[in-house]
Amino acid sequence: MALAAVPPEPRRLVYLGTPAMAVAPLRALVADGWNIVAVVTRADARRGRGSSLSASPVKAAAEELGLLVVHRVEEVVDLDADLGVVVAYGALVRRPVLERLPMVNLHFSLLPRWRGAAPVERALLAGDDETGVCLMQLEEGLDTGPVFACRTVPIGPRTTAAALRTELVATGTDLLVDSLRAGLRDPEPQQGEPSYAHKLDAAELQLDWEQPAAVLDRVVRVGGAWTTVRGRRLKVLDAEVGDRPGEPGVLDGVEVGTGDGSLRLRTVQAEGKGPMSAEAWANGARLAPHERLGA
Repeated sequence: MALAAVPPEPRRLVYLGTPAMAVAPLRALVADGWNIVAVVTRADARRGRGSSLSASPVKAAAEELGLLVVHRVEEVVDLDADLGVVVAYGALVRRPVLERLPMVNLHFSLLPRWRGAAPVERALLAGDDETGVCLMQLEEGLDTGPVFACRTVPIGPRTTAAALRTELVATGTDLLVDSLRAGLRDPEPQQGEPSYAHKLDAAELQLDWEQPAAVLDRVVRVGGAWTTVRGRRLKVLDAEVGDRPGEPGVLDGVEVGTGDGSLRLRTVQAEGKGPMSAEAWANGARLAPHERLGA
């Protein structure tokens, strides 16, 4: 069977989303008067070391709004909905569902660049000077569907992933509401060479001091950057490109030599301690002259 066609003027929506960045679009649709017949989100999960279960941010918001919440997308195909709206749902929607319920997906990149799970982080790591958000028709493939509309968001030299995500959510929320309100006309096929935003792992966030300072600065701005000092992990929460080139990994005050230039540490977090200024950490750690990080 062919995939169900997206209706130009849907009335009854199913919403699929899970993390915090999917909350604002849900709230905006409700505020704009759309009939959300059900919300599909991840089942409650354990967080941290405790045994209690925690609802996803989307589930918490949906229950606050008095919406029906389910955890399996197959449960909504018989609800007489016109359209599914997907925002950071976190799971693939299979063909049998798409044959019965057409869906659109709000994706946080300028497709076909950065299809996949981590488009915000990959755009920042790659040094892109802009990214954006697209509303696309959902297909079986990974973010391959034709696009209804896109909006562009610049990436500044000090933009963090957290700040970029916030701006993309705001821009995407407006795009989603405006597009549904205006009516979904024929989407256009994606144009250009695709690239893929694979999920990051912790190893990619370890600072490799042989890399140029500009590259390491982007890793820090993604969030989760770390190195080691005397075999213990040190999180680097904030940094900037410095002006004291030195040997890669070697500290000079709070500046670390890199493969090209230096990285000035601003805020760090040592194991078992809270965030602190790099100066306070360096003073308290009793570092040897020209201590080496990452050894």
